[in-house]
Amino acid sequence: MIKRLCISLWKVLAGLQVTIVALALLMALVVLCTLAQTELGTLGAVNTYMRSFIVWRQIAGIPFELPLFPGGALVGLVLVVNLTAALINRFEFSTRKLGLWVVHAGLILLVAGEFCTGAFQVDTRMTIEEGQTVNFVESYHQMELAVTDLTDAAHPVAYGIPEPLLRKTAPVQVPGTPLTFTVKRFYPNAELVPRTPQDPPALATMGVGAGVKITEAPPATADNEVNATSALVEPVAGGHSYGTWLVSTILGAPQSFIYEGRTYGLSMQPRRYYLPYSVTLRKFSHDIYPGTDIPKNFSSLVHLSNPARGEERDVLIYMNQPLRYEGRTFYQASYGKSDTLSILQVVANPGWLVPYLSCTLITLGLLVHFGITLFNALKRRQTSREATL
Repeated sequence: MIKRLCISLWKVLAGLQVTIVALALLMALVVLCTLAQTELGTLGAVNTYMRSFIVWRQIAGIPFELPLFPGGALVGLVLVVNLTAALINRFEFSTRKLGLWVVHAGLILLVAGEFCTGAFQVDTRMTIEEGQTVNFVESYHQMELAVTDLTDAAHPVAYGIPEPLLRKTAPVQVPGTPLTFTVKRFYPNAELVPRTPQDPPALATMGVGAGVKITEAPPATADNEVNATSALVEPVAGGHSYGTWLVSTILGAPQSFIYEGRTYGLSMQPRRYYLPYSVTLRKFSHDIYPGTDIPKNFSSLVHLSNPARGEERDVLIYMNQPLRYEGRTFYQASYGKSDTLSILQVVANPGWLVPYLSCTLITLGLLVHFGITLFNALKRRQTSREATL
């Protein structure tokens, strides 16, 4: 009974109907994802519709989210299983079908590559001024509580508590220090205004936060908006509390406290990923077409220094010509400060070659298939001619 059921299920999964339904759902998801960008932003829409197994959305009048549509991850997984089952179940192992085998392998690889991208790709940026040397990249979407040992002003030591730990609002031990932080409250987005005498007592008891009124705000969704990520944290060391501090990405004032002769600074900043090499911006160029303000080209001449590999070299990064180095790709993205600051988009994607490989396989498979078909057709025509002579 179980064997018969498995065989029936296998035949259904290998059916052309499943392929058509999966492709139709993917097209519908593309339309829904495009429309949702006005509400959720590009990244939010892609994560909600294309990289989820189920699309959960809230309906007016219902206080909780409902599963409304299969997500792109689920549809893609079904499509991979369908193509694999069809490949095994339908196509014969012969030279005549070699092209179709290669095409299907390319399609499977293409869908699997999106799973790899969604799971492992990390998008960051490097903001660097002319003459500045930087050895880290920053996340676009995740923040961290930066705890910096400022005792030696020439060589500050930074520690980061990533956003996922801050969201748990539980005590966090900072490695390498005697400090433990208790997160009293975390705000993905907040509005900060000066306190007035009519406001209730401030939640923060130390630093600039004691004079600030903080209100939770809806998360930013538009691509040109940024969350004011904030948190109320309490540093504890040696069994002694150092008060409650407000840290936020929009607080510019430095905040610090002293423990056993060491000064520790507190700030909320984009999450940093430190690199085993450094990049120095020698010159940023912003070229325009003569007589107009229309941009022609942006480029950054950088010096790459990697002492571990004994590597010292200059690299020119410009539009459509990125730098690929140790698993990361540096693209010229933007600029600022009167053309003295360069913003590089830095992407770490271990599966970046998969789409190229899959498209190559699909093209090669189609060429092989049509080539074999044409050869067989010409051979039949030649046989027919010889038979009539």
